[in-house]
Amino acid sequence: MTSRISLKAAAKINLYLEITGNRPDGYHDLVMILQSIDLCDRVDICKTSTDEIQILCTNPEVPCDRSNLAYKAAALLQHNFPEVGGMEIAINKQIPMGAGLAGGSGNAASVLVGIDRLWELGLTQSQLCDFAAMLGSDIPFCVSGGTALATGRGEVLSPLPDLTDLVLVICKPRSIAIATAWAYQTFRSQGLLATSPVKNQNLSSQLVAAIASGGDSAPSKLGRLLYNDLERVVLPEYPAISELKNRLLEQECLGAMMSGSGSTVFAIAADLDRAQKIAEAVRTDNIDVWVVKSLVRSIFDA
Repeated sequence: MTSRISLKAAAKINLYLEITGNRPDGYHDLVMILQSIDLCDRVDICKTSTDEIQILCTNPEVPCDRSNLAYKAAALLQHNFPEVGGMEIAINKQIPMGAGLAGGSGNAASVLVGIDRLWELGLTQSQLCDFAAMLGSDIPFCVSGGTALATGRGEVLSPLPDLTDLVLVICKPRSIAIATAWAYQTFRSQGLLATSPVKNQNLSSQLVAAIASGGDSAPSKLGRLLYNDLERVVLPEYPAISELKNRLLEQECLGAMMSGSGSTVFAIAADLDRAQKIAEAVRTDNIDVWVVKSLVRSIFDA
């Protein structure tokens, strides 16, 4: 039995995010279309001789205590499977924090997958997703990855046809990190659910149809249908994010939008050459930029 495993955990973007209801548990009913991208953290898990879980991270801003989602994922499987012993989890962080890219969720998902493989638990993907749902709404998607429709509070997943070779420019203002809880709580407190601009438009169905249609025209169709309810609270509060989105839209992209609760904004590009030109046009000392492609899965061997 092997004593260590190294995995890459992919970031995700939201191609669509609609808040459809308030839930009594404090969460929200959502309709989202999620996509894995090839901006990845590396997660190394090594068995130790104790029962302790130790987290190490290259980013000093990442908490390495029990509040870390990777720690919570390890503790959850340790609690449910007595054979799971102690471990050291080392996270090489490439996905920025507070960016709406599910970096922490991806780390937790990779820990679930890694422990299952290291201790040969024999869990199915469905079982791993059930454990993931106990930890957070984005984590089940981060276990499965690819392209998916997410409903419920984000944990009910329906796979969609793979978006292959979708080229994107990912941008993040370096000084802005946004708490997901703040974005959703502000949306609720402002009563924005009652004034939804897309209610009854079936916009999500149109986007699913565009993905299913495939072909060279799919990216341009997607670009016209992007939607994120949380832009309605984040963009007025953070003008720099709104300005960044407008700068992307000026660069002949196929569409641009904030991902999740922000602060990342992405643009869909017609091809890699166009993406590089867009990246050069918007990159500054204060804005980090990545040119990435879509992935068909979210966790793979490093």
